[in-house]
Amino acid sequence: MSKKNEVILSGIRPTGRLHYGNYFGAVHHFLRLQESDATCYYFIADYHALTTITERKEVYKQTLDMLRTYVACGLDPARSIVYRQSDLPSTAELSLLLGMITNIG
Repeated sequence: MSKKNEVILSGIRPTGRLHYGNYFGAVHHFLRLQESDATCYYFIADYHALTTITERKEVYKQTLDMLRTYVACGLDPARSIVYRQSDLPSTAELSLLLGMITNIG
């Protein structure tokens, strides 16, 4: 019997340069998990950044910088799926639907 493949989903808001807390709290684990048998999806949470950054050009700039940082830290797009949260409209749709039926956050 084969082991069931785990699916990992995580992301970081692109609201500035990554710091040691981001690296050791998240990215370090992303790198370890991409070496495992897990299917890894790592996203840039640009929707979440809209609560902090309101200028469209700044959101785009910070998102691109986060992508560069992911790759510079060692995330490999050949082994992990790296994407921008806003590229999947279903993300916002699912959030809306879940918010309608979930009464406690």
